Amino acid sequence: MPIEQHGVDTIPEAERTSGPRDLVAILLGSNLCLGVIVFGWLPVSFGLGFRGAVTSVVAGTAAGVAVTAPLALVSLRTATNLSTSSGAFFGVRGRLIGSVVGLLLSLGYTALTLWVGGDVMVGTLARALGMPAGDATHAVVYAVLAALTVVGAVFGYRLLLRMSRILAVGMIVLLALGLVAYAPELTTAAPAGTPYLLGSFWPTWALSAVAAGLSGPIAFITLLGDYTRYISPGRHTPRSVLNATCLGLFAGLLIPQLFGTVTALAARASLDYAGPLVEAAPAWYVLPLLLAAAAGSVGNAGLMLYSMGLDLDAIVPRAGRTTATVIVAVAATAFVFLGHFTWDARAAMTSFVLLLTAIGTPWAVITLMGHLHCRGRYDADALQVYNRRARGGAYWFRGGWEPRATAAWALGAAVGLLSVSTPFHEGPLLGLTAGVDCSFVLSGLTGGLVYGAVRPRRDRNGSGGAPATPGRTGRAAAGAS
Repeated sequence: MPIEQHGVDTIPEAERTSGPRDLVAILLGSNLCLGVIVFGWLPVSFGLGFRGAVTSVVAGTAAGVAVTAPLALVSLRTATNLSTSSGAFFGVRGRLIGSVVGLLLSLGYTALTLWVGGDVMVGTLARALGMPAGDATHAVVYAVLAALTVVGAVFGYRLLLRMSRILAVGMIVLLALGLVAYAPELTTAAPAGTPYLLGSFWPTWALSAVAAGLSGPIAFITLLGDYTRYISPGRHTPRSVLNATCLGLFAGLLIPQLFGTVTALAARASLDYAGPLVEAAPAWYVLPLLLAAAAGSVGNAGLMLYSMGLDLDAIVPRAGRTTATVIVAVAATAFVFLGHFTWDARAAMTSFVLLLTAIGTPWAVITLMGHLHCRGRYDADALQVYNRRARGGAYWFRGGWEPRATAAWALGAAVGLLSVSTPFHEGPLLGLTAGVDCSFVLSGLTGGLVYGAVRPRRDRNGSGGAPATPGRTGRAAAGAS
């Protein structure tokens, strides 16, 4: 299979051969991994029992899917990734906001996947083969996993899609076996000695809904376009793509997260997940758990590295996608080592997802509002001005930035950061919400309301969403969303 040559350039119509089923496969298969499963452990570590954990994760995931899934339609029209597409609203240089947010999101989740998957692999190897579980073994396992993920990320979308199709079936079988394995030890109460993290049920439930539920779909705010740019709007309707995105995100996130909740309760995992998970596994499930840790980590981290490579390629076009992917792989591996040797797992995960959710949500809201305003019509060639190191075009605005959209995002992100509650930082606006973290709601509302008030009344393709202007690419995405 040849290495993918496309970076964030416009995908030619002849190569847009994927469909909604492929989208479901990649969203389902890539998420059935311990990097997503561990988010099901978070509510338990916060002190919630089975009912509180499940309801918070389901509610948060549903809310996140409702906000995130429509973004898949943007790249269906533009044939490029979402951060580049956002140049239609933020400017061809202002779309670097989306690239940086996407890079940070993917970097964190790649490191998390390799970190948790590696820890479980070390534990299972120690139990099954008697290998030492010290720092040296961890370092070797992390390095091997990172190297394998680079292969998939460098070869690109087609290989990752094939891997996801296999993982979608194989991982469901392994997780189903896991439910049988851990079922005898399942309890509905939080582990003994695990109080509510925020002192009482509802504030802790709300934190869980955001940190464990909502954060999953929000992680895809810049990633969905990496897959839908390969789907042709001439052969597939926006409704079918939207339905596939909702199904893929909801099933792909809830299945592993609920598995994490069940196994965390069965293993009595409070301060750590990987260790108790391995210790509580019956002997016959140790090798399947090892396989799940290895295969799932490579599939998920490979997809995240692929997106990171695209985001860095969008920031530094001269680097090229392959070089950019190798660079971000090194950075992600470094984060894995920091996570193992330096950070507290729960505190680091909670802080990371809450801060990036607060920053990313207003960007997603503004991008979606812009897409609805222009009715899905874009000048595909003008979106590529920055990548060609050129100037001008329909989305040049003021020096390549759209000041109103940028200001709306900045205000939304600022409000989110001022109202966030993490183990390391509590924003001064928390008093207005009775100590409950509503940062993603406030950041999204602020960004959306400000943008709605100040955005241009006429879009860049003409009054009221006039047809797109074809450029050098010889085509532009067309049709209503």
